[in-house]
Amino acid sequence: MKFVVLKKGSIIAVIVTFMIITIGAVWVLTEKNSYPTVSMTGQKETIPSYQLVTVEYSSKTDDGKEIEMYRWDPGTINIEKGKEVELRLYGVNGMEHPFYIEGTDVKGTVKKGEETVVNVKFDEEGTYRLVCETHHSIENHGPMVAHIIVD
Repeated sequence: MKFVVLKKGSIIAVIVTFMIITIGAVWVLTEKNSYPTVSMTGQKETIPSYQLVTVEYSSKTDDGKEIEMYRWDPGTINIEKGKEVELRLYGVNGMEHPFYIEGTDVKGTVKKGEETVVNVKFDEEGTYRLVCETHHSIENHGPMVAHIIVD
């Protein structure tokens, strides 16, 4: 009959090796990209911000006529009912775009190379249109309309 004799140093080496392997496995299997869901700093909640830009599309017809169309990009945004939001409208194409938001008293003008910021809060669910007064129809190179969906 054979006996295995382990010295005190061998037993400690086996235990340390087992602990290192266990810690390494736990470290590898845990998620590295965890983010806190609640601010513990006590800072005031920031207002959600939505950025829209003015965009122009142009093309030529078969007979050589130049046609163009203006749009807001993105054309649709979703907003939570009853929550104040910030709309940041930046003028990229077109010299200026006077606008209004249907169902509100929000009005303004977006100028090329400038940003217009408006804060708005929608208390009722529905679809609100952000309309450029200059480009409100096809005859005026539009419709330049964005939809704000409030849920």
